[in-house]
Amino acid sequence: MKTLVVGLGNPILSDDGVGVKVAYAVEEALSPNIPENLTITEASVGGLRLMELLVGYDRVILIDAIMTEGHDYGHIHELTLDDLREITPTEHSTSAHDTSLVTALDSGIALGLHMPTEFEIIAVEVENIMDFSDEPTPAVAAAIPIVTEMVLNALRKEEITN
Repeated sequence: MKTLVVGLGNPILSDDGVGVKVAYAVEEALSPNIPENLTITEASVGGLRLMELLVGYDRVILIDAIMTEGHDYGHIHELTLDDLREITPTEHSTSAHDTSLVTALDSGIALGLHMPTEFEIIAVEVENIMDFSDEPTPAVAAAIPIVTEMVLNALRKEEITN
């Protein structure tokens, strides 16, 4: 099974970089013995650009920041694509910039592209995504090692890593 781990976000916008920081930590934990069927990367894209990154993989683990109501900063959400369909409907699907990931994935499938069939989405409730800083807020910083271990455990469960 070809697996992709993607840390999403901007690492110089405080908490928005949580996904990127987790991807770096996962890569560091597995180096130098990253299996051939595993790719770990970061991305600051969404919609169709993110979908293009996923082509050819069987499984993807996405790590990103999220802002919702009713959760403490640093809260870790485990989401499915159906969850994303409920919280990120596409209202302006004529623009690639406004296309949600689920709409982009549906488009990839309709085009006959090899898209992942297994998705794990881990999102960390964030406080600050507006200020320039390479350091996350304390609650988000505390979530990074927990999410890193969640990703490593998910990879071990599939016997991708030892």
